[in-house]
Amino acid sequence: MTTVRTAKKLLLGREIANMMKATDTTQVEVAKFMETSPSRVNGLLAGQNSISVGDVERLARHLGFTEEKYLETLREMRRDNHKRGYWNTGYRRAYSEEMRLRVDVEKHADRIREFEVEIMPGLLQCESYVRALYADLPDQNGLTLEDQVQARVTRQDIYEKDGPPRVHFVLSESCLRRVWGDKAVMREQFAYLLRLSQREHVMVQVLPFDAPVGRRTPIGNRFTLLRIPSPGAAGPLELAYTEGEGEFRYLDDKKAVDAYDNAWTRLTTAALSFEESRKFLRKVGREFA
Repeated sequence: MTTVRTAKKLLLGREIANMMKATDTTQVEVAKFMETSPSRVNGLLAGQNSISVGDVERLARHLGFTEEKYLETLREMRRDNHKRGYWNTGYRRAYSEEMRLRVDVEKHADRIREFEVEIMPGLLQCESYVRALYADLPDQNGLTLEDQVQARVTRQDIYEKDGPPRVHFVLSESCLRRVWGDKAVMREQFAYLLRLSQREHVMVQVLPFDAPVGRRTPIGNRFTLLRIPSPGAAGPLELAYTEGEGEFRYLDDKKAVDAYDNAWTRLTTAALSFEESRKFLRKVGREFA
């Protein structure tokens, strides 16, 4: 059975870890009770392995968590958290294994903060810009250009749902000046970006080339910070997402997340204000007229 990491599996694993910490229970002890291996338990805590609804309730009761309201919270975290087969039909096949978790987390997040260089963030790309990005890629594994475009654009459905997340972007000026497609595509992209920046839950700041930045401001390291609210006792899940050549990392270690949070503070301080950023976007956009 293919292992699919999802937001709900991450939340459930974290909740189980919280119960273990509260009762001073080790992975070895949990493994013995569940009649499985410690490595299997470790995968469960990391959101990589699944557990049945009955087993998660049985484990909670064993650890002393018997309140019915809390048990229902655990059952809700477990329901449909595996999404078996969900990613194997239609345009969803275009998401790589690494991107599947990112897309699922975006759908559950209540706050997304992203710093980007060289290319517009996927959550800010208009359709023609996406089409220009994928135009030179050959069809592969039955995936067409339309599949790739729809997979990217559909991520922005999060803006339309009830209670949309608060999304905040800091864009290096290099994002604005790197041309994809032609001038018509770039004009459309700037108009789209400006419209999005006017939404109540969308915030866009620009970091110009001539903005003075501190020595420790990470102007070359693109990253995303995501927060997933949790109905459980463990509180919201904070993740830092980084991406390199052939490498995708999700960090939930508090020390690592705090380091990226500090980096975010430096970037937002160095960037233009929201209104100054919109003026800057209009200025650069006119250059493509």
